[in-house]
Amino acid sequence: QVQVAESGGGLVQPGGSLRLTCEADGNIYTSTVMGWYRQPPGQGREMVATITGGERTRYAESVKGRCSISRTNGRKTMYLELHNLKIEDTTVYYCLVRRGSADYWGQGTQVTVSA
Repeated sequence: QVQVAESGGGLVQPGGSLRLTCEADGNIYTSTVMGWYRQPPGQGREMVATITGGERTRYAESVKGRCSISRTNGRKTMYLELHNLKIEDTTVYYCLVRRGSADYWGQGTQVTVSA
C-alpha cells in the first residue's frame, strides 16, 4: 500500500507560478512511475506530467515549456513547478503513484488562477 499526499495548491494571478509537492509513503521502487494529473470541470482526468524512477519525463502539450516535474528523497517526493499560469489551468491537481499494476492517488490540491 502507498499513501499519497499533495500540497502546494492555492490562488495565483495569471502569469504567476506555483510549486506542487507530492509525498509518497510506502515502498517506492526504481520502476515506480509518478505523475501529476488534473481534471477540468466537466472533463475527464488528464495527464499533466509524469516522471519515471530513472527521471524520464513526459509533459502534456498544454503545459510544455512552462512546467517542470522532478523527484527526490529516494524518489518518494515529487514536485511540479508551473509557470506563466493561465486561467484555464484552474482545477484540482492529483498525484499518481503507479507501482506495477497498482495505481495510488492522492486527494488532490486545488489550483486557482484568477486576477
